[in-house]
Amino acid sequence: MSAYVKIETVSFGEAERRLAASPEAGGRPLVLIAFAGAKLRFGSESETILKEALPQVTRAAAAAKFTGKRGTSLDLYAPQGLPSVGRLLVIGVGSAAEGEGPDKAEIFDDFLGLGGQTAAKLGQGQTALVVFDPPEAPADPAAAAGQFALGAELRAYKFDLYRTKKKKDDSEREGASDIALAIADLDAARGAVGQSLGLAEGVVIARDLVNEPANVLYPEEFARRAAKLAALGVEVEILDVPALESLGFRALLGVGQGSVHPSRVVILRWNGGAPGAQPIAFVGKGVCFDTGGISIKPAASMEDMKGDMAGAAAVTGLLHALAMRKAKANVIGVLGLVENMPSGEAQRPGDIVTSLSGQTIEIINTDAEGRLVLADALWHVKETYKPAFIIDLATLTGAILVALGQEHAGLFSNNDELAGRLLEAGKATGEKLWRLPMGPAYDKLVDSKFADMKNTGGRHAGSITAAQFLERFVDKTPWAHLDIAGTGMGSPASDINQSWASGWGVRLLDRLVKDYYEG
Repeated sequence: MSAYVKIETVSFGEAERRLAASPEAGGRPLVLIAFAGAKLRFGSESETILKEALPQVTRAAAAAKFTGKRGTSLDLYAPQGLPSVGRLLVIGVGSAAEGEGPDKAEIFDDFLGLGGQTAAKLGQGQTALVVFDPPEAPADPAAAAGQFALGAELRAYKFDLYRTKKKKDDSEREGASDIALAIADLDAARGAVGQSLGLAEGVVIARDLVNEPANVLYPEEFARRAAKLAALGVEVEILDVPALESLGFRALLGVGQGSVHPSRVVILRWNGGAPGAQPIAFVGKGVCFDTGGISIKPAASMEDMKGDMAGAAAVTGLLHALAMRKAKANVIGVLGLVENMPSGEAQRPGDIVTSLSGQTIEIINTDAEGRLVLADALWHVKETYKPAFIIDLATLTGAILVALGQEHAGLFSNNDELAGRLLEAGKATGEKLWRLPMGPAYDKLVDSKFADMKNTGGRHAGSITAAQFLERFVDKTPWAHLDIAGTGMGSPASDINQSWASGWGVRLLDRLVKDYYEG
């Protein structure tokens, strides 16, 4: 994490002291925030700093046609009037009255994106000073500073562990960027920025896990990495194949029986709430590689199936984030870790397995494997821990990509309150959800002639029938299923992520816990 960016908070007075330093100690980039208007608008601290340099900035802005529009920037090198500043970077955030119609009065609040844009403009290996005094102050400046820091930390991430030959530009800018964030309420900002670091680390853990190749990250190795959370006070239990056989995880074990890498289930417990208080639970699908098994996938893009464990990665990152900020909640995280391979020992279409719940499942398609992993994990959580709710995350169906693309993850739930809270957390974090229907007519599609159910309901409504299958393993426990096949990997580049793996779900669920489930 810290290999790419380090962020400290300083007072405005300390910022001025650093800017007054001798030129040989300076040459640092200075970043200011500007709102658009009849003329560029800066905060009062920025205006004081710019006093001697403002005429040059005004002329340069006019020449570059920079008006402070959101997402634009003005770059000046060795600006007159700022002798210790090697580079002045002005980031535009638009106007509070920018736009037309109902959005005209919208106040700028995308400080997460602003942090990402700033990190991108600065590049790697910089020592920069950011004056955080937007001319129209946010309702909570400290929280806005935390979001800015989070955005910068996430944008700086890259996964180049296996690149032995770096680009020339990369080698010239090696090392972490150091950003000093100057703000008025220093104590509050330090707390907010500190929390953003823990959350960013959780997202980065999830991204690293998804980006790793499957020859490196197989079930046993995933379990070993998850076990590192014990250093933060998370209780870790790893169930190996004999333990899973003894407990009756036959649906999960059936998926992994064709692989040379044995399956694992990892149980993570964060006990930050009142002793004995009912826990909340998160379950992640962790198919470390998915060939489709005997129902083998086409070769094209099969390499992407190293990311079929993005749900388990998100749960791991979430538990890290919660432990880092000492969340006041009792939380269970369960990772179902398998590898779905074709071999002489692999599960076959037509096989019937008895799940941990005692319900029998006819295997129609061995590429509908994630729901088998989740079925046993969901039942175990429900029966063992009696949680207030269960949320599962899974790169479960290609059908969700057809329905929602990569802008939203699919949300399915048997509880309106839980679904509503997830939708609100999605709006707050930008990790957006769209709720899809469920019901008896869809549920009938997974009935089997030979067993209690089959593991696929056919081509139509594929994401919904997958959710209906999972619902059979939670009984009346409040439950939500997040189908993240379109958002957990290969997601579009954004202000806060340029990586193939997004770490999607960590910020969403951290916000859910923070807003609704901490005592």
